[in-house]
Amino acid sequence: MALHNKIDKRVLKEKLKESKEERLTISFYQYHQLENPETFRDDLYLRWDKLGVFGRIYLAKEGVNAQLSVPASNFEAFKADLYSTHWLDGVRLNVAVEDDGKSFYKLKIKVREKVLADGLNDETFDVTNKGQHVDAEGFNQLAEDPNTIIIDMRNHYETEVGHFKGAITPDVDTFRDSLPIIEDMIEEHKEDKNLLMYCTGGIRCEKASAYFKHKGFKRVFQLEGGIIKYAQDARKKGIENKFIGKNFVFDERLGERITNDVISNCHQCGKACDTHTNCVNDACHLLFIQCEACAEKYHACCSDECKDFIALPEEEQKELRKGIELGTNIFKKGRFDKMAGKFKEKIEQKQQGIKE
Repeated sequence: MALHNKIDKRVLKEKLKESKEERLTISFYQYHQLENPETFRDDLYLRWDKLGVFGRIYLAKEGVNAQLSVPASNFEAFKADLYSTHWLDGVRLNVAVEDDGKSFYKLKIKVREKVLADGLNDETFDVTNKGQHVDAEGFNQLAEDPNTIIIDMRNHYETEVGHFKGAITPDVDTFRDSLPIIEDMIEEHKEDKNLLMYCTGGIRCEKASAYFKHKGFKRVFQLEGGIIKYAQDARKKGIENKFIGKNFVFDERLGERITNDVISNCHQCGKACDTHTNCVNDACHLLFIQCEACAEKYHACCSDECKDFIALPEEEQKELRKGIELGTNIFKKGRFDKMAGKFKEKIEQKQQGIKE
């Protein structure tokens, strides 16, 4: 049996789109010393493929980080299977706040150097000396304390569509970038302020809280279960929800609505909008915010250049895409026009080379 999917993703996406099966989107993580993540990866794939599990799972010698879609009818069987692994028994499962069952379309389990790209040398500090976990009520109490600094440990494109009131939202592309920047921003408050951190599901704060304690911060707190669990608990307990807007998620949904507030704008026309999308041009796939009107105008592309490109015959597109490397394609202030220009320049060079 092949331990990976071989069916074209377009076929799988269409099949998922047409499916009426109820599915649950779940995420979890656990730090644990794995001697042989490759063997564990193969075992997991065989077990979860039989249960109809889709998703993106990262394994490393330090543990697991997983985002999954499970058939509702197999949820209890999945839990029993998951908890049968001793170091995963009882691990917290974050269930999506807003779920249409279309978050993932295939099962992908990858072995990486780390389950979280943090850029840290774990041997230089005690990664188990984490900050104090707080629940939704504890988070609200600390947030109302004027002696608290709230830090969003996510990337700029996540915080752009939703964040906690009063939070510092660093303008960074990656978690790796955020740590030294945040440290510089709050260096003077190591002794006298509460450092209250949050992220999507909690994994980034697990590592960041230990890092900041290592750097000398005395009062470090982290939101248990992240935004996902907070939103669930706030709703169940009837307490104030201090999060505004959407929670960005790393799956096909690209976001789940927490409140009706729309705090961002379409990157093309400036209209109030918080719908993330990827440019449909396979040579681009820029992640950006696009309203319905601009999606229609640009044929779901990020620019006129990409719109013109997808109008070319498919074979010509494939030929022109060969060898094009544009780097990480994420919209950011000052980068949008550069991306379009860079793409246009590379396509013109490629077309010229083909003619010659």
